[in-house]
Amino acid sequence: MMTDAGGMSLITASSNTGGVYTINVWGLTITILLVAIAAGISSAMKLGIAKSMLWATIRSLFQLLAMGYIINIVIKMNSSWLVLVLLIVMIAAAVQITLSRADNIPTGLIPPVLMTLAISVLIVVSVVTELVIRPTPWYSPQVLIPMAGMMLGNLVAALAVAMSRFFSDMEARRHEIEAYLSLGASPFEAAKPSILAAIKLGLIPTIAQLASSGVVLIPGMMAGQIMAGGDPLEAAEYQFVVLAALSAITMLGDALITLLLYQRCFTELGQYISPRTQ
Repeated sequence: MMTDAGGMSLITASSNTGGVYTINVWGLTITILLVAIAAGISSAMKLGIAKSMLWATIRSLFQLLAMGYIINIVIKMNSSWLVLVLLIVMIAAAVQITLSRADNIPTGLIPPVLMTLAISVLIVVSVVTELVIRPTPWYSPQVLIPMAGMMLGNLVAALAVAMSRFFSDMEARRHEIEAYLSLGASPFEAAKPSILAAIKLGLIPTIAQLASSGVVLIPGMMAGQIMAGGDPLEAAEYQFVVLAALSAITMLGDALITLLLYQRCFTELGQYISPRTQ
């Protein structure tokens, strides 16, 4: 058991839970205070992010606790339909978050973003859960939901970056694209440099995380399992599967979204349309 200076328990370890350390309300409060100190420093430096930092922290706490409560119910009920409904809700929320994070993009992108998220998650999560982890039953909530959540969280950020880069790059290359088209190039050939630039930029954070894991970084899933009393080697294996899957879904998602979006930049006759006018 760990205690603060006043003797109040912050973290307790129970022998009945295999060495799992349980964080209570005082531990959560002190963690929030750490963020408050960081927000105070940012305010003193006039960075203009103190309020957003505190709000995001409080919001994340309630969202995570709510999701933990929901997952607990779904696990206890062990219903494939409930798992499916929760996944649909998660994907729908991911669409909204993706569009809110992307900068300088045209309107009306809900269908391609929804299609990209749904297809990418379906393919990668199905392969990882059913061919690698192989839970019983196949829709095991404690496996499927966290796996889908990790994939969606990474993909949301990657898609937002890729879309922002794609449209800004297309606009910056406007005269170049029109020159390509005038020389007989197809819309895809004219847009290809922007497509490749967007995919590469979206992949950079995932590749960097994959390369640094185990040397500089102990990723969250592995650290969490070890802190919860799990075997470190088994935790490392799970973490590798997750990181490899994240790389695959990021590549798949970025490629799919850019292939769906580049067509919006051209008319049926192959003329370039600026994203600013859409």
